[in-house]
Amino acid sequence: MKQVSSRAAIQNRPISGEVGSKPSLWSNVHPDTKQPARKPGRVYEVRFGLGETNMKENHRLRDERGVALVLVLFVALVVGSISAGAALMSSSASLVQRYSDRQSTLVSAADAGIEETRSRVNGDNDLYPADGYSTLESAAPVYNADGSLIPGVKRWLYAGPTGITSGQYGVFGSIVSVVEDNTGNKTIRRGEVAQESFAKYAYFTDVEPSNISFGGGDQIQGPVHTNDYLKIYSSGATFLGEVSTAKTVEGEEYGTFAEGYTEYGPRIEMPATAELTKLNVQASAGGTAFVSTSQGNQGEATMRIDFRPVDINGDGQFNGENEGFIRVYSAPGNAPYVVAMRPTSGNGLERSENCGHYENDGSFRVADDHPSSGSDDWYDAVRDTDRRCYLGGDDSLFGGFVADGGPGEWLPYPGAVSPVLTGLVGAEAQYLFPINRQFNPSFKGVIYVDGKVAIGGTLRGRVTVAATDDIIIADDIVYATNPGAGTCNDILGLFAGDDVIISDNTLNAPQRPDNDDNHRTYDDTKDEFIQGVVLALGIFTVANYSSSAHSSNDEACEATTWGRGCLYLTGGIIQATRGAVGQGNGNGYLKRYSYDQCAYSSPPPYFPTTGHFERGRYYEVNPVGFSIGSYWQSLVPAAP
Repeated sequence: MKQVSSRAAIQNRPISGEVGSKPSLWSNVHPDTKQPARKPGRVYEVRFGLGETNMKENHRLRDERGVALVLVLFVALVVGSISAGAALMSSSASLVQRYSDRQSTLVSAADAGIEETRSRVNGDNDLYPADGYSTLESAAPVYNADGSLIPGVKRWLYAGPTGITSGQYGVFGSIVSVVEDNTGNKTIRRGEVAQESFAKYAYFTDVEPSNISFGGGDQIQGPVHTNDYLKIYSSGATFLGEVSTAKTVEGEEYGTFAEGYTEYGPRIEMPATAELTKLNVQASAGGTAFVSTSQGNQGEATMRIDFRPVDINGDGQFNGENEGFIRVYSAPGNAPYVVAMRPTSGNGLERSENCGHYENDGSFRVADDHPSSGSDDWYDAVRDTDRRCYLGGDDSLFGGFVADGGPGEWLPYPGAVSPVLTGLVGAEAQYLFPINRQFNPSFKGVIYVDGKVAIGGTLRGRVTVAATDDIIIADDIVYATNPGAGTCNDILGLFAGDDVIISDNTLNAPQRPDNDDNHRTYDDTKDEFIQGVVLALGIFTVANYSSSAHSSNDEACEATTWGRGCLYLTGGIIQATRGAVGQGNGNGYLKRYSYDQCAYSSPPPYFPTTGHFERGRYYEVNPVGFSIGSYWQSLVPAAP
């Protein structure tokens, strides 16, 4: 029989047989055909190729089956791990969600505590201490908005003044809320609060008299509040800011409310007299506390403050922080002279020591120094085109600064006088009171007067003038930097224990040279300008506002002929009882009021507040090692 090549050999073996040596492969053969005997019932695999190669492939097949088993086990392990990981992640996500929910609960409870505390101190100012902090809750239970107890949660609440606590820049404080649960989770939040300054109001009254209402096309900018009825005439008024009343609006159909209005709002109490008298301490520190008198009629005072800036850096402007000064003139027993009142004797301005005219040589000569008749008599002098009137002690009355000019004198500054100032203004430097920190490091921004005081001039700086009696507007009081610029460089607060009164003097009101002549203006402007925030524990009014008869040659307010012209006030008016500044028949002034946003954002120093705390920013506090005592101490800077 022809031998078959080994390359073409047909190999037959059981699929499940053992793989051994070559002899073993052929040991069980048919005796005639020499082919492997086949056992019945087995399934055989037929392969072609070399015998050695078939053996290697046989071995690889066994290896592949082992790898497949390992792979199956590995996949099973991976699938199991994924399943376990998924279960673990699901469990962790659940824990994280529960923790997040718990933290959210604690934060909400802490924030609610801040707002609850703010509401409580607004309702009872005795809960708010003068210094340090008060504890309003200690390990107290916490409740949901629906009144149900939040299990396992306790809260601590603290409130008190923080930041600069002197009150010079306002009244600021903090409320600290600490919330902890029974598992040790703790959240601490701090909320800043600040009391509203009365300077925020464009108009505020406690009492609105029955005979005074808004009307005649009045336009009022900024916030308005009254504790009384807010009345509007049929002639109409426009309110451009928020409006609120503790009662109701009468004649609301005649009003235009750009931001709506609120009726039956909470009362806001006027400041107490004690708030005024305590400013004496602040003024005394800077050498700006003065003693006047209460002499004189309405609109008169024996002391006046002249706001006088000095150009220290020589740039022709008065906007430097060290350029603000005042002079103080005192003439006890001579109140009419201090504020340049019309003489009560003689014929009109005949006996005036404040009014006159400029001679040909440039000197100023008062009416009282002129003869009663002749070519250069007093009558011609006060009708001249260069006629003028000046407040008592003014430089123009004497051709320059005179320390003891007239019946009174300028008060000397008790502190050290800078040689720089002396080099600029000479002997006058000894009578200039610095209202800036460079030349007066102890100045606190307060001028205090025991008695009446008259004011006028140009303010450079940030000042509150407090007087136990009346504050008299004897002449224009304006800022060195126009408030319309929005820089907030200058701000003035007037805080009177009684009234703030625009004087009916020879500068503010048009005068008749004699009792039968026409009205003439004796000031540098025919209108009055007040830049500042007025707060009177009495009224804000115009002296003799109803006495100036309306005639065709009275001072005009813009295009409208009126008794005393326009009253331009930029700032705000706060008064216990509303006072009058004019009448509808043309007497007094026409109001031209505008609001100064700087008074809201940067109120005058130590200006009274409403006692109502506004919400400020919130802060997260690190609970690790937290101690309320040491933390509160860190919120109050050391005194300079």
